[in-house]
Amino acid sequence: MAEKHEEVKNGMIFPMGESNDAFSQYFDGQSYLKMLVSDADIPVSVGNVTFEPGCRNHWHIHHDGFQLLLVTGGLGWYQEEGQPARALKPGDVVVTKDGVKHWHGAAKDSWFSHIAITAGSAEWLEAVNEEDYQALGE
Repeated sequence: MAEKHEEVKNGMIFPMGESNDAFSQYFDGQSYLKMLVSDADIPVSVGNVTFEPGCRNHWHIHHDGFQLLLVTGGLGWYQEEGQPARALKPGDVVVTKDGVKHWHGAAKDSWFSHIAITAGSAEWLEAVNEEDYQALGE
């Protein structure tokens, strides 16, 4: 299967960053992270997250905060618990409120990147069901 949007891996707007080893246990597949804002005096972090095709993070919840995703490249998915998955493309914005269980990541055949603006702490949960993920877009 040909990969779509390979230009994303070259850092479309912001650099792709290094292998996201610090959080790799919470991802299925390979992701990359370039922190853009990480300052103890500012109550949010801002990072460019890039996903190889098929990569997605596990279900998780942000506590005492929120997460905003600004899609900058490729094609991906976002899903909140109990809701259908939503396809994402460049220019899409996702608002995840405090306490909402969700996951996000690349489409099976496309690179994907977003800016994540996050406040609070994350509680990492189970992986996305493989059959459910593979059925997306069919």
